[in-house]
Amino acid sequence: MGSKISINGFFRDTSGLPRMEELRKESLANASAKPDPNDFIHDLAKRLHPANMRFQVVSIEESSDSTRVYRLVSKDGHIPVFHCGQYMNLRLKIGNGVLTRPYTISSAPFEARGENPFLEITVHRKKGGFVPDYLFKNLKVGDTLDGSMPFGNFYWEPLRDSKNIVAIAGGSGITPFYSMAKEVAAGKMRGCKLTILYGSAKSDDIVLKNELEQLSSTCWDIKIVHVLSDDPDWPGKRGFIGKEMIKRYSAKDCTYMFCGPFAMYGHILNALSELEIPARRFHHAIISNPSDVSTLPGYPKEKRGKTFQITVIRGMRQDTIHASSLEPVAVALERAAIPIDTHCRNGECGFCRSQLLSGEVYVSPVGDGRRSADQKSDGFHPCSSWPLSDLKIKIPIM
Repeated sequence: MGSKISINGFFRDTSGLPRMEELRKESLANASAKPDPNDFIHDLAKRLHPANMRFQVVSIEESSDSTRVYRLVSKDGHIPVFHCGQYMNLRLKIGNGVLTRPYTISSAPFEARGENPFLEITVHRKKGGFVPDYLFKNLKVGDTLDGSMPFGNFYWEPLRDSKNIVAIAGGSGITPFYSMAKEVAAGKMRGCKLTILYGSAKSDDIVLKNELEQLSSTCWDIKIVHVLSDDPDWPGKRGFIGKEMIKRYSAKDCTYMFCGPFAMYGHILNALSELEIPARRFHHAIISNPSDVSTLPGYPKEKRGKTFQITVIRGMRQDTIHASSLEPVAVALERAAIPIDTHCRNGECGFCRSQLLSGEVYVSPVGDGRRSADQKSDGFHPCSSWPLSDLKIKIPIM
């Protein structure tokens, strides 16, 4: 039998409202004429989720030849609550400029609580990666970093999602699922079963390989399936993650989650479509744009490789810089040591929202997070927009 709801009656249920109004008027009449600027709710929110934080590096571990795990502690001892899959934003002073970069938190939420709270980021170094190169060469134990957290909407939600989770990862996209695997193994996601289909090129490219094997060997609710595309000596599964493999490892009413490179995203999206998986059961992390933006649909090929002039207005200041049509406006700003507050680096979060006063930009269809009004007017996100002509823009002051 369902539970009964007892109702006293309309008049009895609403009779308290006039009394509440009288109490409110009485409080206002007795209040001090001097304004009180303190708001304890606002103060509490700032303490729980500070806009700026300082982190100290307490250890650096080599997970592979191209991967390092940086363990960080908060200088004030408090780490804001976060979900597996969310990211932190680091502000790095490099040369004359300040660069902001997002890194998924690869440690588990439960590790940020208790007597010795910490969090970890896993940095994968690949060819042409300016910031990872800088971190590998310069960051040492004892150094401090500026940043803020948490950000992002990519996480498992118990009220929305199934307890049977199929996570599909590619390359360094394993980091949110490593965080989730640690949380499952610690019993913090009770009843969840996590299957990770992890695609890599070669065995040497597998990020957090030993750590993942340790978790799966000690927890029955975690299964790791490695799929290698370019390693003929690999004894396990080879090729690419596709429709048949996803179907094989799926249970009834699974929640599917994806984090990986742009090319893999399209392939997985097609596979899930063929399997008729409803959109509500599929979640994906921010999809990074390809290194060559001219491969995206709608990019005017005749603009490829051209250089344009950008006039940048910040308050009363005006600067002129140059930018390639193959680099996002945000990258051109950073190269010129002009600060721009980016978080997601792919147009989703809106932190770098700026005004396009004149000129034309190509906006990536991947993660176009502009408001509908901005799409019709002059708002744009420099991190996911490429110059197609000389520009005049107005950016926020950091």
